[in-house]
Amino acid sequence: MKKILSILIFGVLLMGCGREDVEIDTSVTVPVSVEDVKLKSIEEFIETTGTARALQEVELSAETDGYYRLGKNARGKFYTLGDVVNPADVIVHIDNPELENNTKIESQKLNLDISKSEFEKQQALYEKGGVTLRELKNAEQAFIDAQYNYDNAQIQLAKLKVQSPFRGIIVDLPYFTPGTRISTNALVAKVMNYARLYMDVSYPAKHLGRIEVDQMVRALNYTMTDDTLNGRVTQVSPAIDSETRTFKASIEINNPEWKFRPGMFIKVETVVAHKDSAIVIPKSIIIQSRGARRVYVVDRGVAHGRRIVTGLENPTQVEVIEGLQVDDRLIVKGYETLSDQTKVRIIR
Repeated sequence: MKKILSILIFGVLLMGCGREDVEIDTSVTVPVSVEDVKLKSIEEFIETTGTARALQEVELSAETDGYYRLGKNARGKFYTLGDVVNPADVIVHIDNPELENNTKIESQKLNLDISKSEFEKQQALYEKGGVTLRELKNAEQAFIDAQYNYDNAQIQLAKLKVQSPFRGIIVDLPYFTPGTRISTNALVAKVMNYARLYMDVSYPAKHLGRIEVDQMVRALNYTMTDDTLNGRVTQVSPAIDSETRTFKASIEINNPEWKFRPGMFIKVETVVAHKDSAIVIPKSIIIQSRGARRVYVVDRGVAHGRRIVTGLENPTQVEVIEGLQVDDRLIVKGYETLSDQTKVRIIR
């Protein structure tokens, strides 16, 4: 028993002596993610929003009274909302037998042909001295009057066909029972061409002078995040609204595949500056400290704070003019708790 006790006491003494020789490392390494600083392109742009409008839009009304008859599309089906129409397509027919009879179109055409032949005959005779100048002018006047009468008859008959003045899409088509008599000025269709859109937008007053006509813009819709359309500034107001402290501008957007629709709420990015090669970093990693901008880089396992001077910027990126060099190892994650000379462990 005494022998066992002696062994235990000896072991405890050895353990106590061992602790005196061990150095405990109390330093902590912070896990961070880094990326190498590279040259990139950057754009500075100003964001604004607005409602898209069709560049061409028309409400088609009946120019005369008559009986309603819906036209047919190229597939032989009656026109409906969403159908594409061309200027030659008749969207709605208005049947009015009385108007058709009063135009006397066939008689007007025959009179025009006769008058034209007579005028040409008088011209030939006048060149040979067979008729007087007065007789020639009388024949010319009769031909002109006949042309006017025929053209007027055609204008009257054209009122019986409701057509769009441009290629577009039917966006409104009020229902009328076929054969119903409709009155003059009754709305029968609405057509839009939104292969190009326009927007009226406002910019903060501080950007007056940076927004110019023909400046490039990008248009984005919040519900169609994968689609970005190009456009340009078409008008810029030189005046600032005293209440909102903004100025107005107009923007035109190319929409060749008709993806964006009139009435959509659109975000517009107006590019005001561009560089093809610059040191560009994420804007989110910049720390504001005592009126200066700082980021952290890694060198030999230690974080070093760098004060930076910035240039162009947009909502997500910043150009660094001073403070960083190409191939610096920039900390992009885990920087929030760092201080200068903090030991770090790089994780990818």
